[in-house]
Amino acid sequence: MTTSPAVLRPTPEPGILLRLSAPLQSWGSTSHFNERDTALFPTRSGLIGLLASALGRRRHEPPDDLTQLSATVRIDRPGILLRDLHTVGGGLPSKATVTTADGGKRPRATATLRTHRHYLADAAFTVALTGQPDNEDHRQLLLHCAHALRFPRWPLYLGRRSCPPEGPLLLGVSDDALHHLIHLPLAAPAPTASATGAIDFTADRPLNRLPLPPHLADLQSIDPDEVAHPAGAITDEPVTFHPRQRTYRARPLYRRTLHLPHSQYAGLGTKHLTTLSCYLTEHLTDTEGSTR
Repeated sequence: MTTSPAVLRPTPEPGILLRLSAPLQSWGSTSHFNERDTALFPTRSGLIGLLASALGRRRHEPPDDLTQLSATVRIDRPGILLRDLHTVGGGLPSKATVTTADGGKRPRATATLRTHRHYLADAAFTVALTGQPDNEDHRQLLLHCAHALRFPRWPLYLGRRSCPPEGPLLLGVSDDALHHLIHLPLAAPAPTASATGAIDFTADRPLNRLPLPPHLADLQSIDPDEVAHPAGAITDEPVTFHPRQRTYRARPLYRRTLHLPHSQYAGLGTKHLTTLSCYLTEHLTDTEGSTR
């Protein structure tokens, strides 16, 4: 008799766990000047930029060490997509209007430019940033990042400067971060239609590596081998953040839906934070409130 692939335990991955929650978030993936979009989940470029800001990195510094980390996102609450209308250049004298590509100025009749900026309102995500098992360089980098997130060099924001995080950002450090990504209390009210709720995960690596315990594996209706293949691609892998040559490349996007039990849904606001605090005290170390 063979063991089901769904209950084989992958090698634990060391990592740090983040809670990304705010009134507004915006994770641009294909933005241009007039149309600033948002992905429906935190992008790799946004997460690596968050770490770089905490570390005090300059935009011209290469992110090569940070891009070695893997990011797995649990979508606790997808939020509501909002579009905000901005105008630029209206009501100004000709010499002060928006500069054109050839260095001139737009005539007053067409001086006002409209831009649309998209946000996720009331969204909440839990993120595991992990390194390779038994890689001491990755482990030290993760500890360095965790310290920087507790004492950031520069202000942190969720995709855009107008989107500061609320509540604890760093949840903790773990030698088995993906285990806790599955088990941490969910920042969402319990569903009412069934015994379990469907929670989506996205990642830059196959999601059949999630360490599901048998009682959770039995709830899933999909063959884990099916989630070993990418669901698509997204251009959010940063090559350089330099303002004059900002460059990203495409990478595979993996998705998986897990049916988690009602008991894991911790509700909203104070109720969720209280349940989360109890979990962190029992299971994790080096949390945001730690003095280590």
